[in-house]
Amino acid sequence: MKEFDYIVIGGGAGGCAVAGRLSEDPDISVCLLEAGKSDDQTLIKVPFCTALMLPTTLNNWAFETVPQPGLNGRRGYAPRGKALGGSSSINAMVYTRGHAWDYDHWAALGNDGWSWREVLPYFKKSEHNENFQDEYHGQGGPLNVANLRSMNSFQEIYLEAARQAGFPVIADFNGADQEGIGIHQVTQKNGERWNAARAYLTPHLASRPNLTVITQARARRILFTGKRASGVEFLQGGGIQTFQARRELIVSGGALQSPQLLQLSGIGAGAELQEFGIPVIHDLPGVGKNLQDHPDYIFNYRAKSLDLLGISLGGSLQLIKEIGRYRKDRTGMMTSNGAEGGGFIRRFPDSPAPEFQVHFVIGMIDSHARKLHLGHGYSCHVCLLRPKSIGTVGLASADPAAAPNIDPKFFDHPDDLDAMVDGFKLTRKLMDAPALANIRSAELYTANVHSDDEIREELRNRSDTIYHPVGTCKMGADALAVVDARLRVHGLEGLRVVDASIMPTLIGGNTNAPTMMIGEKAADMIRADVG
Repeated sequence: MKEFDYIVIGGGAGGCAVAGRLSEDPDISVCLLEAGKSDDQTLIKVPFCTALMLPTTLNNWAFETVPQPGLNGRRGYAPRGKALGGSSSINAMVYTRGHAWDYDHWAALGNDGWSWREVLPYFKKSEHNENFQDEYHGQGGPLNVANLRSMNSFQEIYLEAARQAGFPVIADFNGADQEGIGIHQVTQKNGERWNAARAYLTPHLASRPNLTVITQARARRILFTGKRASGVEFLQGGGIQTFQARRELIVSGGALQSPQLLQLSGIGAGAELQEFGIPVIHDLPGVGKNLQDHPDYIFNYRAKSLDLLGISLGGSLQLIKEIGRYRKDRTGMMTSNGAEGGGFIRRFPDSPAPEFQVHFVIGMIDSHARKLHLGHGYSCHVCLLRPKSIGTVGLASADPAAAPNIDPKFFDHPDDLDAMVDGFKLTRKLMDAPALANIRSAELYTANVHSDDEIREELRNRSDTIYHPVGTCKMGADALAVVDARLRVHGLEGLRVVDASIMPTLIGGNTNAPTMMIGEKAADMIRADVG
């Protein structure tokens, strides 16, 4: 049995950030447990390799949802990172923060300290931005943020299409205004993925004896002394071990696995736990409720251009050249995150914030890259940023090795489908601008989809997640809140949750950077609470 001041369960964006910051104090011992392998892998470091991990079980839990009535009975796909760095080790590295309105909304819900004015300093503290130096960005932080180094000429075709379609073109999605079309900044350094582990943990492992990181260690349950979290039981190397926490246990398993671990440990809706024979430590009905995710649809087009990813003899020869280029100077297609372009679009002129986000991909992405097409092409995601449909994460089994029961309830609320019809039309307007329309050779799936009813059916047939689940251990003071505004689990001692599951509502953007912000802020709150 080993003892530490703090034990962090889960090495994703939030867990890496809070563990890294807490371990800055040499008098505090911190242990982080991660179920996946180390992130010291070529697959993770080379951005292009996202295309190999996303559709497979390589560093990926590759969960599925329960059948979704709103998706005509299909199961959704729910990839989650299974490596040090969590989903920041397999994602598209897009750096966006959400809209200021989102955080002010959190504060308006009663979560003191979470307004945009109060979280912006933590975004800046986290960030080292190579390109922007202004009041919205930070320099000197651990998370390297940079412009893409792919040097892909197709980016200008995308931007010209935006101008032709009447959309504003902007350089920075994280500046004074979010609305517009542009090219993403990415969490990369020198053309390599800069995930949460490389930002907060691995540079310090040799120099901080107070920081212990253990990979391939899967948590089974949290241990309690009365109502105080006192330790964790985990599986590693075929044996079960127990570590004790002198001060706090910090759960950072993400929106799908943090509620699962709490439930396996006897924290959740009592009647639901008893159905699986789990003794109830604390009846907390909100655990696993309030699941929110961005429903997403993808347009696909063929185009004859070797600037686009694809399967062809010419493409194979081009890839060989690009591998050599990458080895030489870390530029070119191997540095591409795939989703090079993006944008935020308002549904109504007087909306307080954009309702839709687009990701423009320099390849045909079909069924999360699990369905491949010969030839080359491009695609464009459109997602609804603040859906009204609310789902759940529950137990499928009392076995800690079993996957959670994931039910996002996509399009359960009729307003979401109506909104996505408008998002579909706005994205098609961008895709049909001459700069793009003149270069494509075929339109997959949507060529004969025109009426609102046809659009609705197409959305039900092919929509899924854009990989941003949040909310299942939500912050607040209402009946379904799991943690308070300082991320302490209601009704228990020595236990916090620090990851995207604490978000009371979805933010309008990608969730990776906001989750690191949560970890940064949590570390400061923990230090302040200790005094």
